[in-house]
Amino acid sequence: MKKIAAALIVLALLAVRAVAGDVRPIVVEVYTSQGCNSCPAANMMAAKIAQRPGILLLSFPVTYWDMFGWKDTLASDDNTRRQKAYASALRHGGVYTPQMIIDGAKDVPAAREDAVSYALTLAAMARDDGMQPDVAMPPNTRRDKLAGDVAFVAASRIKIPARSAWSVGVALAKRPGDLHVVVDRVPDVARRSNVDATVWLFRVRSAATVKIGGGENSGQTVAYRNVVTSITNAGRWRGEPLTIDVPKAGPKGPVHDAVAVVVQQGGSGRVVGAALVGNAPFYAPW
Repeated sequence: MKKIAAALIVLALLAVRAVAGDVRPIVVEVYTSQGCNSCPAANMMAAKIAQRPGILLLSFPVTYWDMFGWKDTLASDDNTRRQKAYASALRHGGVYTPQMIIDGAKDVPAAREDAVSYALTLAAMARDDGMQPDVAMPPNTRRDKLAGDVAFVAASRIKIPARSAWSVGVALAKRPGDLHVVVDRVPDVARRSNVDATVWLFRVRSAATVKIGGGENSGQTVAYRNVVTSITNAGRWRGEPLTIDVPKAGPKGPVHDAVAVVVQQGGSGRVVGAALVGNAPFYAPW
């Protein structure tokens, strides 16, 4: 039964995959810490998700576990501030790890495989079908029940105007001295008066391995994928075509081998566009 459920989940995700490379990736942000004993399992699952077509996964190590005996070697205050901004936008009482935020709109515990698979399926449906599922996460979801849950969601989706689920194209091109970023015009289905988005630029370290020397995970070696090493507000997009040329970071800049650009309503709202450029072999084609 579990194998059947897993197969149905994969089919559901494939059914809403990007067509001809023209559909934006679903952006999955993982908030994690080397001091959190639930995070290694979430990091392993994140590494698998990073390889799925149509998903752009970014890992954000945070700092607030540093007080418990081990300073996270990859964490940054910028990552922590970003997670706190989400807590405010999503009306949460605080932050936690491990947490996944999907398309800037929903969060799930990042160590729960069933919850993550369910949320990704919902996000793909909402993005590609112009539907917004108005169905709460079933309590105590189990993998052997997930196939039924997916079918329930598919039957329970509520049609809303297409303008609520629109996306915008983002193109990236590496040049000798800079990164050329192009954000398309807002699609006709959207209300231009409602468009006010931030263009975020994330420098990304595609792989990192850390041996932890203290805290709850002392002695463990943890592997990461797509670690964000810097966050830059690259500009504001109001619905008209936008071009941004971002200079190279230089030898003293943050360690990275890829760059992701995410266009996000407000600054911590729904993701409407995203793209990544890099040379790492595990990046799935969008």
